[in-house]
Amino acid sequence: MKSKQVLEMNDKELQDKLNELKSQLFFLRFKNATNQLSNTKELTETRHDIARVKTVIRQRELARAKKAEAKG
Repeated sequence: MKSKQVLEMNDKELQDKLNELKSQLFFLRFKNATNQLSNTKELTETRHDIARVKTVIRQRELARAKKAEAKG
């Protein structure tokens, strides 16, 4: 997943994607522990995608807080 794709999502889509990625990471870790995972790079990519989504969510939270602070 590219950063541009994440930035284009709205807040609801980001939250849904985060939940999906966390679930995917759980199953990938399970497969890795049972030696059924053929491509271990999927673990790294999924963790990076989670970080991207969390970063965008946090940036938007801070932007909203800054706007609210400026108003009152």
